[in-house]
Amino acid sequence: MQIADKKNSVNSQESLVVERMNCMEVWGGNQAVDKAFAMPGLNVWLTSRPYQAAQGGGDVYYISSCASGRITRVLLADVSGHGAAVSDIAITLRDLMRRNVNVMNQERFVAEMNRSFSKKSDDGAFATALTCSYFAPSRKLSLCNAGHPPPLFYDSSQKSWRFLEQAVADESAIENTPLGIFEEAAYQMFAIKLNVGDMLLCYSDALIESVDETGEQFGLKGIAKLVNQLDASVPENIVPGVIDAVRLCDPENLKDDDATIMLLSCDGSGATIKDNLLAPFRLLRPVNDAVELSG
Repeated sequence: MQIADKKNSVNSQESLVVERMNCMEVWGGNQAVDKAFAMPGLNVWLTSRPYQAAQGGGDVYYISSCASGRITRVLLADVSGHGAAVSDIAITLRDLMRRNVNVMNQERFVAEMNRSFSKKSDDGAFATALTCSYFAPSRKLSLCNAGHPPPLFYDSSQKSWRFLEQAVADESAIENTPLGIFEEAAYQMFAIKLNVGDMLLCYSDALIESVDETGEQFGLKGIAKLVNQLDASVPENIVPGVIDAVRLCDPENLKDDDATIMLLSCDGSGATIKDNLLAPFRLLRPVNDAVELSG
């Protein structure tokens, strides 16, 4: 996939080169990482740190690109526990990402994730998860939140951040619960159209459980206030900016749990004609894995 004008982009604070995401690729894992990727329509910046500097943590992250590059899927899951059990779950999630890499509708994907966790319920396995699927031609972003902290959305027209939360259609129904809690749970999707300059900030709960200068937890309101004080004009500075601001309040913040922050930024680009033409041939070959897992 050719990336015009993005190839040499560099994160001014972390010196992250924005790497090209290949078509028919699944990338991710549960290790410490600082990465930046470019896909048609989206740039993604990700920082993840396992608890106590362990080799692998309970936060599992994946990014995939379909055969033509038009569909990008992002998964951030906060899995209960640590160690080998998390790595086993991460492998299951990777396999599900692979099987659904060319499917825009993510309802089946999320339902399969929930069934996989339900089968492990005897081990007490569960996870919160946020899944986002982006279709470059329409700039449509579909989201499903399974008990995860709500992402923050930057509206470039309003120049402000707000939480993206789905209204509950039926309060009596079992919907959007953490994965593995109820096998019969339903998972609802909602979608927004991104404009150029719009952004989505996803994170694990270590961020909202950090404390401010008074020693009180930020919570959702506190983090929203903090993020709205950052300069949003340079997307690559937002993730390190959030981390710096939180640690400025207390140097011990983000150290007592796995911590992951991911930013998606819409640039309005599309898949190339070459990638669209090559898509049918790529479907004949296996999905390429670029996965790093540690127990």
